[in-house]
Amino acid sequence: MNELNGRYVSRLTKSTMALVLAGGRGSRLHELTQWRAKPALYFAGKYRIIDFPLSNCINSGIRNVGVLTQYKSHSLVRHLVRGWSHFKKELGEGVEILPASQRYSNDWYLGTADAIWQNIDIIRAERPKYVLILSGDHIYKMDYGELLAEHYESGADMTVSCLEVSVEEAAGRFGVLEVDDTGRVIAFEEKPAKPATVPGKSDKVLASMGNYVFTTEFLFEALNEDARNKASSHDFGHDLIPRLIRLGNIKAVPFRSSVEGQEAYWRDVGTLDSYWQANMEMIQTTPLLDLYDPNWPLWTYQEQLPPAKFVFDDDNRRGMAVDSLVSGGCIVSGSLVRRSILFSSVRLHSYSTVEHSVLLPNVEVGRNVKLKKCIIDRSCVIPEGMVIGYDHEEDRARGFRVTEGGVVLVTRGMLGQPEGFL
Repeated sequence: MNELNGRYVSRLTKSTMALVLAGGRGSRLHELTQWRAKPALYFAGKYRIIDFPLSNCINSGIRNVGVLTQYKSHSLVRHLVRGWSHFKKELGEGVEILPASQRYSNDWYLGTADAIWQNIDIIRAERPKYVLILSGDHIYKMDYGELLAEHYESGADMTVSCLEVSVEEAAGRFGVLEVDDTGRVIAFEEKPAKPATVPGKSDKVLASMGNYVFTTEFLFEALNEDARNKASSHDFGHDLIPRLIRLGNIKAVPFRSSVEGQEAYWRDVGTLDSYWQANMEMIQTTPLLDLYDPNWPLWTYQEQLPPAKFVFDDDNRRGMAVDSLVSGGCIVSGSLVRRSILFSSVRLHSYSTVEHSVLLPNVEVGRNVKLKKCIIDRSCVIPEGMVIGYDHEEDRARGFRVTEGGVVLVTRGMLGQPEGFL
């Protein structure tokens, strides 16, 4: 693959337009996505989920990117404008926002394929040789240049990026591929209840990552035909891929870790439990996803904030954080933070304890508060003396959401505080 990179990748990436599907609601995240699209959700102390595929594009050398937005997109659009609008279109670079705007019909985006089709003239105007279609709501680092090189070398019409996951994880959640000995896709089923397993591995399935490379003209033909099909739901997984398997050369490329013997890191944070767990993985001593890698920087918009501050050093009133991520603008005043993540401008007042929790930006925690295994949404003010995460029956009685995994979600609405897009 390194030889392929040296020969092809710079030329391929310059000839590629990336389109990030970022209009998803993320309904399994419940109230956490009530005011924001899933790709706009915060992650790992200072990022948003959309930053991961966008950073992958930039680090891979793909600088012509469109982001397709739809569901409650204000905070997502604001983030993209503030953090991703510094490219020069005159140089063929740019991150453009492509909202659902009924340009080709009276409908909003009806499905993933329809979203691309409704922007087909914009794609055509850019004249790319290849179109890279990406899901905007997964956490991972990936060199798309290698995927493009595989697509070019194979002569495929379409290439699907995939990885092995457990049967339990895939059932009802992911599109599942079946391939022959050459890597050609011979069958595809979208979110099956009983997915087909990998030959010789009864506990594993080959799951689609929602990332596709198309040769542009093949994509246009497929989209136009799908748009004419009144029976189609206009979705890549449900409609296009199963049909294209019969009509074209569709290849599967496994996503592998750059570290030999290590499982590739990819997380679908589509539930509250998986979102909490993926954040907790970031505070491990050596997390599988390295946020500190200078060779693969993660870009984002970051407000200019003062450094995090920890004050008071008395025996019963010590401001400290252990095994945690604490972002700029935070003040930990005489409280203990253990194995938790504090996003920007969180403020903890004295005598409180925060454990195994994720606190989104601008949360304020009053005195004598105890939080355990919580997700606290942005700008919540936790009243003095409140205890959350220790008695789930009491948590439910107060209107908080408790997951099967014992994670407690708290939003401003649940606290009787004004809600909004922030």
